[in-house]
Amino acid sequence: MKAVWYEKTGPAATVLELGERPVPEPQAGEVRVRVLVSGVNPSDVKSRAGVRAPMAFPCVIPHSDGAGIIEAVGTGVTKDRIGERVWTWNAAWDRPYGTCAEFVCVPESQAVRLPDSVGFDAGACLGIPGMTASHAVFADGAVDGKTLLVTGGAGSVGNYATQLAKWGGARVITTVSGFVKAQHSRAAGADHVINYRDEDVASAVKAFTSGAGVDRIVEVELGGNLETSVKILKPGGAIAAYGSMAIPKPEFPVYPLMFKHITMRLILVYRLSGGERRRACELLTKAMEENALTHTIAARFPLEATAQAHRAVESGELIGNAVIDVSAGS
Repeated sequence: MKAVWYEKTGPAATVLELGERPVPEPQAGEVRVRVLVSGVNPSDVKSRAGVRAPMAFPCVIPHSDGAGIIEAVGTGVTKDRIGERVWTWNAAWDRPYGTCAEFVCVPESQAVRLPDSVGFDAGACLGIPGMTASHAVFADGAVDGKTLLVTGGAGSVGNYATQLAKWGGARVITTVSGFVKAQHSRAAGADHVINYRDEDVASAVKAFTSGAGVDRIVEVELGGNLETSVKILKPGGAIAAYGSMAIPKPEFPVYPLMFKHITMRLILVYRLSGGERRRACELLTKAMEENALTHTIAARFPLEATAQAHRAVESGELIGNAVIDVSAGS
C-alpha cells in the first residue's frame, strides 16, 4: 500500500517519507479500513515535529483521524461490517500506524458508522475536533436554555462546539481575532461574536447578557483567559478547557472560582473514557443525521503532498480543517 511515514522527528519536508508499506492484517477485534481521506490535526504535526514527546515507535504512520470503508475484519468482528462507511478516532494514539496510508487497522469500536449523507472528507474531521467539541459542550449536561462562551470560535473545535451548542438549544457567544473569522463564526450560528483584539471580552459579554454572564465556557486558552472567565461565569458555571498554549502554567485563582462554585474540566480527547467516547459518538451521529452540522474543509492535498499539508496546519492560518485524499473515491 502507499503510505507516508517518519522514522525520526523533525521538519515535515525532511522526515516524512512516501512509499510502499505492507498492507496490515486486522487482528482479533479489529477492522481494516480502506482510507479514502485522512485528517491532519495540530497534534499530528506536533508529534511529527517532536514537540510533545520522543517517538514511541521506530516508524510512525501519522494521523489519528480518517474516513473510509471497512474491507476486512479480524476474528470476533461480524462480517456484516464489511462495506460499512466509517470514520476513525485515535488511530495513531499509542499505536504506530495511523490513517496517512491506503489502509489502517483499528479496534472495531474506533471505526464509527458514517451517515450516508456525510462525505468522507467531513468524516475525517470528526475524531479530534468533533469529539473534543461534543464532550466540551455536553460533558456537564444539557445546554438547552443556557448561554455558552466558545473562545476561539473560528477554530475547528470552536466551530463544531458552536454548531453543537446551538443544536442543543443554547445561546452562543464566541471570541475571534479578525473580520473573516467573525464571519466564519457567525455562519456556524453564533448569536454574538466578539473580536477580542478590539473589544474587552468581559465587558462585551456582560453587555450582551444584560450583566448575567455565561453558564459555561468552551475554552481554547485556559491560562490566557482565566481572569476574564472569573468575571463572566455565573455561580455554578463550568469551564471545559482543551488548550492553554500561550500560558501553560497559569496562576490559578482558587478562591474567586471556589466562591462561584465553578467546575473546571480539563479535556484531552485521547483520554476520554469508554462511556464518554460512546456519548460523543452518539451525539455527533445524531447531529449529522439531523443535518445540524456543516464541515469546513479549508485545504485538501494529495497523499504525496502530506508535507505541504503539515506545513499548512503549522502555519495556523487555515480557517477549517486540512485533509489528505488518500485513495480514489473520496
